[in-house]
Amino acid sequence: MTEAPTSPPSDGAANTGARVLGLYRQLLLIRRAEERLITMFADGEVPGFIHLSVGQEAVSVGVMSALGAQDTIASTHRGHGHAIAKGLPLDGFFAELLARDEGLCRGRGGSMHVADMSVGMLGANGIVGAGLSIALGSALAHKRLGREQVAVAFFGDGALAEGLLHECMNMAALWRLPLLFVCENNGWSEFLPSSKQISFALADLARAYGIPHTRIDGNDVVAVADAAADIVGAVRAGGPAVLECMTTRVRGHFEGDAQKYRDPDDLDALGPLDPIRVAALLLAGLGVEDAALKAVADEVESRIEAAVEAARKGHDPDFAAAYADVYSPAEAV
Repeated sequence: MTEAPTSPPSDGAANTGARVLGLYRQLLLIRRAEERLITMFADGEVPGFIHLSVGQEAVSVGVMSALGAQDTIASTHRGHGHAIAKGLPLDGFFAELLARDEGLCRGRGGSMHVADMSVGMLGANGIVGAGLSIALGSALAHKRLGREQVAVAFFGDGALAEGLLHECMNMAALWRLPLLFVCENNGWSEFLPSSKQISFALADLARAYGIPHTRIDGNDVVAVADAAADIVGAVRAGGPAVLECMTTRVRGHFEGDAQKYRDPDDLDALGPLDPIRVAALLLAGLGVEDAALKAVADEVESRIEAAVEAARKGHDPDFAAAYADVYSPAEAV
């Protein structure tokens, strides 16, 4: 069975209903958006592959709650949650995944390469671990230009075997860059338990490079948000950090993966760890009524429906423009 966190929901003493409800809204927005994508992908509306973050939403929402609009992130192949939580417009997001000209990347990026520089989303990435060096470069730019901004590199535990992670940790530590490494540790490296591929713990790797490491329950959005707020503040002051979020991957490595390699009992055991369920229990403890949760659900459904319909009405890219934007513009941006 996959190792998974078992800690109870956060103590609500330091939380307010309004704060947690806001986090819950973001969790639900990501979940419902991806559930809609499941249907659209099955119906053949979404080209290519999609990799879903169902069960991992608390990491995206919690970390992004600690960032400012000008802070930057580099994502992974499983990046829908990062994109939505960072503030990408839903209509442009869905249009991109439908390969419409109205998409955020004019239909060229799709699920694994969606980006929006206007909100600091430097892009998802189809190569495991490749976003690490992009975030590193962004952190270097922040420091050299004297910006009070941080960069965040998201990666999964499967990327621990990538040499690029070691290179980026070394450079970030050596130059004291404002870079937060966020590991979404779901226990799986594609179709294998990570324990069968990785011979060391992330904490030991961070210690080797002299980088502070924090490991938390990545299914508890408040725990993630609180930890991220503290760590981002330290990173912004100067120097990298590692935040390891123990979380769960409910769907397969890619949508359509039947997960025959997983123990059914393992999948059944993930229910109590659902980030939305954990947040709902916390809200109940704070006295937030079911009517408030239903209002949030209705709002989310309305937003997604409007975005999907707008995307469906979009236009296919002009084939004549296929070579546009292949190279960077002559002027620096």
